[in-house]
Amino acid sequence: MPISGSTGRRRTALAVAAAAALFGSMALPATAEAHGHGQDKPKYEDLQLLAINDLHGNLEPPAGSSGAVNEIDPATGKVVATPAGGVEYLATSLRDARKGHPNSVTVAAGDIIGASPLISGLFHDEPTIEAMNKIGLDVTSVGNHEFDEGSAELLRMQKGGCHPTDGCYEEGRTFEGAEFPYLAANVTNEKTGKPLLKPYWVKNVRGVKVGFIGVTLEGTPNIVTAAGVQGLKFGNEVETINKYTAELKRQGVNSVVALIHEGGLPASNVYNYDCGAGGSGISGPIVDIAKRLDPAVGAIVTGHTHNSYACMIPDPNGVPRSVTSAASFGRLYTEIDLKLDKRTGSIVRPSVTAANHIVRRDVAKAPDMTTLIDRYRQLSAPIANRAVGYITADINGRGSTDLEKPLGDLIADAQLAGLAPADKGGAQVAFMNPGGIRSDLVYKASGSEGDGVVTYGEAFTVQPFTNMMQVKTLTGAQLIQVLQQQVSGSNEAAPKILQISGNLAYTLDLNKAGAARVLVDSVRLNGAPVDPAASYRVAANEFLAGGGDGFPAFAAGTDKLVGASDLDLFNAYLSGHSTATAPIAPPVQNRIKVIGVGQDAS
Repeated sequence: MPISGSTGRRRTALAVAAAAALFGSMALPATAEAHGHGQDKPKYEDLQLLAINDLHGNLEPPAGSSGAVNEIDPATGKVVATPAGGVEYLATSLRDARKGHPNSVTVAAGDIIGASPLISGLFHDEPTIEAMNKIGLDVTSVGNHEFDEGSAELLRMQKGGCHPTDGCYEEGRTFEGAEFPYLAANVTNEKTGKPLLKPYWVKNVRGVKVGFIGVTLEGTPNIVTAAGVQGLKFGNEVETINKYTAELKRQGVNSVVALIHEGGLPASNVYNYDCGAGGSGISGPIVDIAKRLDPAVGAIVTGHTHNSYACMIPDPNGVPRSVTSAASFGRLYTEIDLKLDKRTGSIVRPSVTAANHIVRRDVAKAPDMTTLIDRYRQLSAPIANRAVGYITADINGRGSTDLEKPLGDLIADAQLAGLAPADKGGAQVAFMNPGGIRSDLVYKASGSEGDGVVTYGEAFTVQPFTNMMQVKTLTGAQLIQVLQQQVSGSNEAAPKILQISGNLAYTLDLNKAGAARVLVDSVRLNGAPVDPAASYRVAANEFLAGGGDGFPAFAAGTDKLVGASDLDLFNAYLSGHSTATAPIAPPVQNRIKVIGVGQDAS
């Protein structure tokens, strides 16, 4: 793998006494012990890492609760929501953070693109790649959303070129691709076994080689449409990182940082939560991964769960190691400071410190980001600013902490309404996966459209995948299995509660375990019990209908009919069920009766 040149001016080596004070009980090399006899002092290089994850093309400040970060008000001690995010402010924050740090590397842990708002998604995320080039991103791992449009499109994001069907968006301008490497160490071609993209990248920091290994979660095929991952194999995160750590060490690269698009669930949603002693305050897949990674990995940057944390989780030897995540949508960045031993080439683990910082909107906007946003805003304006509906108040989706989300109800109702006609599939009930709801519908106008107006751009931000809808026949028994699979199988530890159309109702008892949490006798469709032997026409998007998100019962359906896209049905419902004088109110959340206390795991 290529090694980049070192940057910045040389810092003065630390004195032995200072190193001993800083590193406490850490054993010092023999040359350090002999310092008083004229031997050379040990030398260290400072390295600053600035990390982001799960940007999802949010160039403009995210709206509603998706654009806020929870922090503790020092005056009151209470948790408050602080507006955050927007690439104009992110660029300024990162550039300010680099000042005084001659050795600084900016990294990301995947999902930089995909599920993006219209200003980026309309142009297949070229604007976000251009923004990351300007912002100084040095390297990123792939995430599951980098595969939303398939591997060929991901390779175009890396290498550049005009879109194969849409072409170039401006005359005389060709998309140049990412100036930073995408890393996909555990993504290989099924036939050749070769990595789709580079597995790692090496940075030369004033003579010390630092390797960055990038992986996405092994379960990516379960949360991406089949077409997006066709022909690819996704390997185990731990096995892959340990394999390439060993390879890097054979090349003399003893400092390793892992960029992992997989994450954890912290006990607190405050942005700077530190997870407590030994990482006791965090759960989820990243905990097991971190505990099994080679101790030579000096720091772990994570993503995927959209949570924020700066934790110390023990490695296989029981030694604490930094594991971080910067929430999502560019609302935070993580600053990780570490020292490199110039003689051993390794990261001095006791030196590693990490903290999340809010991307506050009270700093100056970066002019180059403003120019980029204005350019794409102008190109998208004829589509983005068209009114498609009207609402009376915020209708929360992504920002809702409830298992049944108001916006989820609205989307499911829209899907049922559009697919109920006999010639459209004859749907009798509709299901929506919670992870597919990417934002909220916000009453307060973000532009000139006026309060309560829903624009095409806002609807696109909620439903950016443009998944095609399907209607299938399921037996009543299979329909009940769908409900049970929300809280059992692969979803037992982190339930995925489907959003349902208003004619379906049931009780969810979270005091029970597994499939028993769904009280079968409570399931009612149009007020009547579901007959296990009867047949029902069920609507869902192509991802869910194919068994994605851990719902194999959907894949067993028959008599498939492909309908319009989820976005088209959503827009049609908004247009057909609201006017300026008769707007839509947030749906009443009365479809799922919840017993016990649950965690929103969408």
